Amino acid sequence: MSTNSLPSPGRRFVIGVPFSWLLIFFLLPFLILVYISFVDMGNDINPFKPIWDSGTGLLKLKYENYWSIFRTGEGGALFQTLYIEAYLRSIWYALCTAVLCLLIGYPFAYFIARAKPSVRPALLMMVMLPFWTSFLLRVYAWKGILADQGVINQLLMAVGLTSEPVQMLYTNVSMLVGMTYVYLPFMILPLYANLVKMDFRLLEAAYDLGTSPFKAFWLVTVPLSKAGIVAGFMLVFIPSVGEFVIPSLLGGPENIMIGRVVWDEMFTSNNWPRASALAVVMIGLIVVPLALYYRYTGEAAEPKH
Repeated sequence: MSTNSLPSPGRRFVIGVPFSWLLIFFLLPFLILVYISFVDMGNDINPFKPIWDSGTGLLKLKYENYWSIFRTGEGGALFQTLYIEAYLRSIWYALCTAVLCLLIGYPFAYFIARAKPSVRPALLMMVMLPFWTSFLLRVYAWKGILADQGVINQLLMAVGLTSEPVQMLYTNVSMLVGMTYVYLPFMILPLYANLVKMDFRLLEAAYDLGTSPFKAFWLVTVPLSKAGIVAGFMLVFIPSVGEFVIPSLLGGPENIMIGRVVWDEMFTSNNWPRASALAVVMIGLIVVPLALYYRYTGEAAEPKH
C-alpha cells in the first residue's frame, strides 16, 4: 500500500470521533447489559457478581433469565408469557404510531418543501418548537386536554354534543394520540430533508404527459421520497417500542408495554438480570431486522457490472 492511499490524520480523527462515541455510549452499555443478563443474583443485591467460577475457571451463566421470557414456568407453554405479550403489544403500538406519524407528517413535510424558501425556516421552527418545552410537561398537557374535566370534554358539553364527560384518558386512543404528537417531528424532519431536494419539474413533466395529480404523486413523489419515509419510520418506530413515560401517563392499566415491564423488573422486583435480558432481547428485535434491511438495500443499490 502506498503512502498516498493512507488516510490523513484529519480524516482518521473525523472517522474516529463517531466510532468512539458509539463504542463508549452504545456498545459498552450494551455489553454491560449482556453481562448482567447472565448473572445469578440469588439473594444478593449486587447485579455485577462475577459470572465465572474462580475455582474451576469456568463460566457459570444463568440462561434462565432468557428462558423465562419465553415460557410461563415449569412445564409451561412457550411464547405465552407476559413478556411476549408486552413485546407484541409494544411492536403493535409502535407500528400504529409510525403509520399515524407518516399519514399526518407527509402532508406537513410536503407543504413545507413546496413553500417559498423565505418561509421555510419559520415553518421548520414551528415543527421544532415543541422541543423547547419539557417532554413531561407536553405529556401532562395532554392529560389536561383529554381528562374528564379537560378542554375537549368541556367544549363538547358546552356546544351540547354530550351531556356527560366522554372517557378519553387512559385508553388506547389517548396513548396513541400522545405518542403520535411527541414523535411527529421525527417523521416530518427527515421527510422534509428528502422532499426539499426533489426536482419538482418531474411532476410538471408527468402532468404534461397526461398523468393525474394523484397518480403523479404516487408514481413520482412517493418513490423519490422513499429514503425519507424509511428514515422517519425508523426514527419513530424504534423509540416507540421502548416507550415508558407516555403509556404510564396516558395509557390504561391493560396497556403494559415492554418499557414498563423492564422498569418493574428492575426497580420493583429488583431483578436486574431479567430486566437486562428483556432489554437485550428488545434491542435484538429492533437492531437485527434493521441491520438486515440496510444490508440488503445497500447491496441492491450497488451498481452491477
